[in-house]
Amino acid sequence: MKKSSKNYLISIVGATAIGKTALSIKLARHFKTEILSSDSRQFYKEMSIGTAVPNTDELAAAKHHFIQNLSISEDYNVGSFERDALKKINALFENQNVVIMVGGSGLYVDAVINGLDYFPDVDKKVREKLNKQLEEFGLENLQEQLKKLDYISYNTIEIDNPHRVIRALEICIGTEQPYSYFKNKPKEPRNFTPVKIGLTADREIMYNRINQRVDIMMENGLLDEVKSLYPFKHLNALQTVGYRELFEYLDGNITLEFAISEIKKNTRRFAKRQGTWFRKDTKIQWFDYQDDFEKIVTYINTQIQ
Repeated sequence: MKKSSKNYLISIVGATAIGKTALSIKLARHFKTEILSSDSRQFYKEMSIGTAVPNTDELAAAKHHFIQNLSISEDYNVGSFERDALKKINALFENQNVVIMVGGSGLYVDAVINGLDYFPDVDKKVREKLNKQLEEFGLENLQEQLKKLDYISYNTIEIDNPHRVIRALEICIGTEQPYSYFKNKPKEPRNFTPVKIGLTADREIMYNRINQRVDIMMENGLLDEVKSLYPFKHLNALQTVGYRELFEYLDGNITLEFAISEIKKNTRRFAKRQGTWFRKDTKIQWFDYQDDFEKIVTYINTQIQ
């Protein structure tokens, strides 16, 4: 694709619960455009409360794409998202020159803006064996294995995410090359210019917002949502914060009170990892979550004119 300076993808990133959804809607209305979600947890129809999907009013305020468009049983990954998102972005650029993308899934954001690294196919039995290891010995066992096989990836991927750890390990084992060996190869150029916006807040404020969001999720029926998904708890889509902990409660391993405290703790850890990921990108322009909307628009206008 030939890169065009006339098309702009405004990417809004930041930690969970920081206010990305509200800002994306304001920007979409201001620029009279549409929104793509790059939040990998919000793709699934069955996961609504625990993934903080935009509510009915928010979805009506601006047109959204890639929100609850899949079932948890569907095999979908970051490569699929890169393909589908670029197709949708190019279609939207037929009628406008600004599109909004919002989400805190760093890998999915990078896939759209920069392109993915591609890896050789690996025998499915490798992943099956790793999944069994995870079930029998826990995530820490896999983390230690990755540390020995690929220290670079151990220090750069989302190490608390079982799916990411297993993906890195299956490449290490299946190809006999480190996962990091296949990273950062030349990518196909995009036909848009990205404008990267990041939202941030003091740590205490961010953590308080996370704790409050979890309490609201529980009040809104998160436990019932998780109960309805219990028969599918083995699926990759459900190996995520807010669901794992309540599955543990339903299994009788922990109390509900402890499960809720674990959701808050693990969400705070997730937010910290998001911050670490995005802070590495020096092209992101950061704003405090309480900054005036006009201040953000003024910056964007300097980038798209």
